[in-house]
Parts: sequence; C-alpha cells; structure tokens
Amino acid sequence: MGIMSEFKEFAVKGNVMDLAVGVVIGAAFNKIVSSLVDDLIMPLVGLLMGGRDFSGLFVALDGGTYATIEAAKEAGVGTINYGHVIQNVVDFLIVAFTLFVVVKGMNKMRREKPAA
Repeated sequence: MGIMSEFKEFAVKGNVMDLAVGVVIGAAFNKIVSSLVDDLIMPLVGLLMGGRDFSGLFVALDGGTYATIEAAKEAGVGTINYGHVIQNVVDFLIVAFTLFVVVKGMNKMRREKPAA
C-alpha cells in the first residue's frame, strides 16, 4: 500500500472529519467567548471594582507614567500588559468550564444503564 493511498484512507475516516469540524466550531466558539469576556464580563467586573478598565492595565518597564499602552509604545517603552492577561485567564476559565460541562454531558449519555 503506497503512502498516498494510506493518507487517503486516513483522511476520509470519520474521526478526521469530526476533528476538522470540531476545530472550526472551536475557533468560532473562541470568538464568541472572547467577545463575551471583552464586551460584557470585564466591563462589569471593572465597574464593580471602581470603574477600572482591565484592558488598559499595564506597567511601563522604564518606570515612567503613561496614559495608555499605546502612548508607552509610541515612546518606545516596553510594557507588561497584565490587564490582557487577566482577560485571557477569564476567557480560558469560561472555555474550560464549558468544555467540562459538554464532556460531562457526553459521558453521562455514553454510560450504559444498569441492567434491571
């Protein structure tokens, strides 16, 4: 069996197609979660914490004070953007919890009912 025929057999198996569909849906789901976090959750968390905008939280590496991350970058100063890290952690937690719920539901459906 040649390498091309082996690859063709591998590529047309259902698992590969399922994986491809999962990757595409996962990418779309990631955009939805990012929007949810960036546009709804983090503004509410910021409001509850005194009106802070987490996306703009940073530390300038030269020790100076800059109004925005963009102003620091225009001045050629490196920044540690810990506000973005906080948002990405919230993104991850939402995705991880959602996947946990989905996998738990799938496992529950797969379990066989005990024989009567």
